Amino acid sequence: MTRDELILRTRQLVDEGDRLQQSPALGALQVWLQLSDELLSSAWGTMDRYHLSWLMVGKSRSIVRGRRMRPDEEAAYVREVAGQKTAALRMSLEAAERRHMPFVGETEQ
Repeated sequence: MTRDELILRTRQLVDEGDRLQQSPALGALQVWLQLSDELLSSAWGTMDRYHLSWLMVGKSRSIVRGRRMRPDEEAAYVREVAGQKTAALRMSLEAAERRHMPFVGETEQ
């Protein structure tokens, strides 16, 4: 992918992350997480399991176990996870757009 494509797609995912925090929906979160994982992986390579900031994305501190989440719990979970992943996407955008860091999946214009 080109740098411009990476920047555009990352901005779109950041915007969607912001929307998810405003209007949380678990199904939309799951699709968005998959799309953002695919983009970050194709751009920067897979994150190893020891990368602490990556480990925390999607790991809610207040996860509900053994029962279905109440609507307020689900909304809080979506907001927390979307906030974490949006922060990771913003770091990717900073690296590609402002710092012009080379990335694994970069192709010529």
